[in-house]
Formats: sequence, C-alpha cells, structure tokens
Amino acid sequence: MTLLNCLLSAWYGLPFVSPNNILVSTINGTGSVIEAIYVVIFLIFAVDRRARLSMLGLLGIVASIFTTVVLVSLLALHGNARKVFCGLAATIFSICMYASPLSIMRLVIKTKSVEFMPFLLSLAVFLCGTSWFIYGLLGRDPFIIIPNGCGSFLGLMQLILYAIYRKNKGPAAPAGKGEAAAAAAEVEDTKKVAAAVELADATTNKAADAVGGDGKVASQV
Repeated sequence: MTLLNCLLSAWYGLPFVSPNNILVSTINGTGSVIEAIYVVIFLIFAVDRRARLSMLGLLGIVASIFTTVVLVSLLALHGNARKVFCGLAATIFSICMYASPLSIMRLVIKTKSVEFMPFLLSLAVFLCGTSWFIYGLLGRDPFIIIPNGCGSFLGLMQLILYAIYRKNKGPAAPAGKGEAAAAAAEVEDTKKVAAAVELADATTNKAADAVGGDGKVASQV
C-alpha cells in the first residue's frame, strides 16, 4: 500500500500533472525506490513460498493500478481534469495507507498492550502526516491536506493509546488464566502425592512379604 501511495503521489507531483509540486514528486519518488527495495529484499529472503507468491500478486495489483492511472491521465485527460483525477487517486490510497494501523490500534485496545505498536513508528506517522498537512495548507492543495490530515489524526490517536498502555509491553493475560493455572498445578501435585503414597505402600508390602517368607524358611529349618 505504501509503495502504491508513493508512486501515485510522485506522479501527482509532476509538473505536467500538478504544477509547483516538485517536492511532492521528488520525496515520494525517493519513497517509491525505498519501498521497492523492501519488496525485493522480502522476495529474496522469504522462506514461505506462499508468502512470496502473495507478495508477487500484490505487486502485480499495484503495477496494474498505477499503470491504469498513468495511461488514463495521459491519454484521456488534460489540464485541471488530469490534476483532479490523479489527486483523487493519490488521496484515496494515501488514506488507505494511513488507515492500515487501525487493526493494530484495535489489537492494542483489546489486549491493553502496546507490544505490536512501536512508539517510534507511531511518532513517525504523526510527524509525517502533520508536516505534509502543513505543506498542503501553505499550498492550499486539498489533495495533500485531506489525506495527511487523516494521517496526522491517526498518528495522534496511536500516541494517545501508547501513553495509556505504555506500561504493558506484553500481551495481557485473559481473566481467570492465573486461577486455572493454579488449579491445574494443585491437581498435578495431588497426583504426585497419590503416586508417592502408592509407591510407599507397594514397597511396604514387598518388605512385609519378604520378612514373612524368611520366617517361614526359618521355622522349616
């Protein structure tokens, strides 16, 4: 999702699509290269064949969407219509990218643990969204303001959740788990004691039998 967002944003920032947005194009172009490197590294070192095939499928979808946007904007649209079309595409997938951590936020609330939500990543999301939001305000560009405003808000929500649950770095134990474990341990101890008693009884019986046998032999002699 991040790769697609960077590609579409870089395309939107090109001079023949959106004038005076060269920073958008260069920064997101750099992001596209970095994300592509991440994907290549994953494909090289992924052990699971299914995961590799899944990534290749997602990569094909990303390439198809980006190619479609490029061809439509070049062949069918001109001027402001091209800017609006590319801006809408970039906005939609930027919001999707920023909304990706929502499942993690839900997990944090459910488990009351920030184990799967690193602080630095949440801070980076907030700072990135806020900086681009301010840039969009200065340039009065709604296609930059809207998605990055959403990103800034979601990043702030992650930081608030981290502040609330920061003391819990591991998964929270379900209610009653401690009592169940204690009961199981008690049952196990009881079984061990019973086994020890049975062993002691068996040993005593054998000793008694041995003594009785020796007495019989002595009386016969």
